[in-house]
Amino acid sequence: MADTGTLDEALERLHTTGPELGGWLSNHGPMAVEALVRHGHAVTVHPWLDAYRTRLDELPAARYPVTGANWREALGDPRRAGDWIAHFTRLLAERPWRDVLAVWWPRLLPGITAAATHPVIRVGHAVRTLLAGTSPTGPRVAELGHALGYWAARHQPLPVPLRLGAPGTSGTAGPAEALAAVPLVPDQRGGILDRLAQLPSTPGWPAGAATLRPAAGPDEARELLAGLVREATVRYAAYGHGSPVMLVHAATAPSAVLRTLPALPRELWAASLAAAWEASAAVTTAYSPAEPAPVTAPGTAVTAVTAVTAEEVFARAAAHGDAHTIKFTDTALDVAAAEPERAPLVWAAAAVSRELIAPS
Repeated sequence: MADTGTLDEALERLHTTGPELGGWLSNHGPMAVEALVRHGHAVTVHPWLDAYRTRLDELPAARYPVTGANWREALGDPRRAGDWIAHFTRLLAERPWRDVLAVWWPRLLPGITAAATHPVIRVGHAVRTLLAGTSPTGPRVAELGHALGYWAARHQPLPVPLRLGAPGTSGTAGPAEALAAVPLVPDQRGGILDRLAQLPSTPGWPAGAATLRPAAGPDEARELLAGLVREATVRYAAYGHGSPVMLVHAATAPSAVLRTLPALPRELWAASLAAAWEASAAVTTAYSPAEPAPVTAPGTAVTAVTAVTAEEVFARAAAHGDAHTIKFTDTALDVAAAEPERAPLVWAAAAVSRELIAPS
């Protein structure tokens, strides 16, 4: 973190607001400001937030406490978002944040696609800030509580879940092949709930979406997860036109899980891979177009990014201003840092997001 003071100030401002706006749209503020600060654009954070915050709703009030006895019945009830945020705020005041995360991560994973995967993405950004410092600050711990509370309130498993490595499945494909094999819902209209509701009648689901090979152990789970983030990011360049905003989540959701792994017990890594695959596959089946768009012709994104640096790529995303473009470019930078030889491909994907998504 280049400027943790700015980040903490921004998070404090955001923690007076709710996890959603307009009744169901996600509050992207905490995720975007974390990415901006991380990549050296702290000076832009408060002006960006001044404009964005005008759209946000107030933090919902807590009404009925969530307890160890009633949490299951409260899970997935968005009317209790305030109760869930208050619950995690209490837990994090009583116990180390890693302990709270280790208990609740496996409870929440079955609902990873909730709210179009935004809650897990917010958790991933929150965990990254906590891992970045030797002494977590109050606002960063509070952000984890808000993120986990949002996930718990919106928790919703798929109507036909994917079970990577479950009995009767025999996935052998790598991430690129597996993403290409994901079947598409027949009717790509309406919101994500309308689309995912078609899964029980979608030919090839879940069999066609269960081709990713399961991990033999924690290290392979991490390797496969990193590969999934890479391939989903690269794939956006050719398929993002199907739904420019929504398809970024096919990459940013598994990226959030990958960022969280170092804070989790290793025995949770395989389940984390499986959930990340479910999230990426669900977004792909709901929004991916049937045919790719050309991205290598003269004048297209690939030809415009061969000589840029990571700093320049993110600066363009920051100037663009849209939270999805900022977050997607943040993920692209992670991929390029891990595999520099892939930089031109992921820079192209980032450029496509700027071209397709309306700037803020």
